[in-house]
Amino acid sequence: MRSQSMRLTLQRRLVVEMTFATRDHFTAESLLAQCRRRNGKVSRATVYRTLAFLVKAGLLRQVGLGQQSPQYDPNFADAPRHGHFVCVDCQKVVEFHDPCLDVRESIVTKEHGFSPKRVSLQIEASCDAFREKGVCPRRAG
Repeated sequence: MRSQSMRLTLQRRLVVEMTFATRDHFTAESLLAQCRRRNGKVSRATVYRTLAFLVKAGLLRQVGLGQQSPQYDPNFADAPRHGHFVCVDCQKVVEFHDPCLDVRESIVTKEHGFSPKRVSLQIEASCDAFREKGVCPRRAG
């Protein structure tokens, strides 16, 4: 942050701390609520700007793009080789790992003369329970 001329305020420091204190996906609004429980002075703008900075710096990944409330993946830097299912019924993001995808990505990129710099796999889907019962088990309430 300092290298980008951003002051490392107590509020920004708290946002960063809370961002990486979990391995679960979260929305900006849920992070804001968590931060405000610790420090009521954290502003919405500070949360959104800090998240944007972390995404741009490659430390955090935004998932669920195109959804009402995109979610953030705090373990992207630790485990960059994973994909996400996004439930189109409840917006829940479920992480998955599949080593076969790494092999396939390598084959496909070489076949087409590319060297991958960043890979993101997001599958938008309805869960089987919703299709069978008409109710998404992940939907709150």
